[in-house]
Amino acid sequence: MDRTSPLGAFLKARRARLSPDDVGLPRYGDRRRVPGLRREEVALLAGVSAGYYTRLEQGRQANASPEVLDALATALHLTAAERDHLRDLSSTPGHRTRAATPGGAETVSADLRTLLTTMGHVPALVVGRRNDVLAWNRSCHALLAAHLDFTAPDGPGTRPNLTRLVFLDAPTRALYRDWPAKARAVVGNLRILTARNPGDAHLTALVTELRALSQEFTAFWDAHPVAPCGRDVYALVHPAVGELTVTQQTFDVPKEPHQSLVTFTAEPGSPSAAALAALDQVSAGAGSGRP
Repeated sequence: MDRTSPLGAFLKARRARLSPDDVGLPRYGDRRRVPGLRREEVALLAGVSAGYYTRLEQGRQANASPEVLDALATALHLTAAERDHLRDLSSTPGHRTRAATPGGAETVSADLRTLLTTMGHVPALVVGRRNDVLAWNRSCHALLAAHLDFTAPDGPGTRPNLTRLVFLDAPTRALYRDWPAKARAVVGNLRILTARNPGDAHLTALVTELRALSQEFTAFWDAHPVAPCGRDVYALVHPAVGELTVTQQTFDVPKEPHQSLVTFTAEPGSPSAAALAALDQVSAGAGSGRP
């Protein structure tokens, strides 16, 4: 019986996107029932037995050595992010690229909240280990989610989840001109989060919920995109200021490895910068201070 593990599912998805031509293998005129490489071909390229690779992909082999993982990554032409993801998915101790997720409720330090306030006109937020918004300033709230309560991030039970918003919240979906690109990006990041934190019941519940409520999420999720948040450029259609283009950048928070600071900026002097400035004036009127 095929008991595909997360590691096996990822390997299967990655061999499916390659053809023999991609890796320099002959076709011998064969007609393939499914696209992609065969298991035997991946095993040959990685220098392992076909039986071993089959057990690994079917979940009957619990883990693989670092040497085997590196060989598989090379055989499957994985990107640097995908290589890290492959190691995260391995259950062998020492393979994970980050420390295990701490338990308990997530909190934002006073220093980080001060930074959000000091950033002033720059839309910024802090996101946690499950892609929940832990804090944001008024500029960011006005840019991304003015239809939500500004104080929503203050309580664990009311915190907006950015992945959930992208797939299930109509105003958020309408905000992104190229919604599929944004959706793929958040799923790629969610894949990384779930691999780093395999025992997190809240992440498991989030994936289950989204698979049940969104066929589009299911399609993206089953394609196994893997991409950490870094720098992305998004064209937005904002209900208050119209069209603008922002650069989203994500920074790790020192001493809080499971939190990230996310900022949104526009090219100085551009119409998008003017739109952000106009939106900032709107947000300034929404509250007496900038949290």
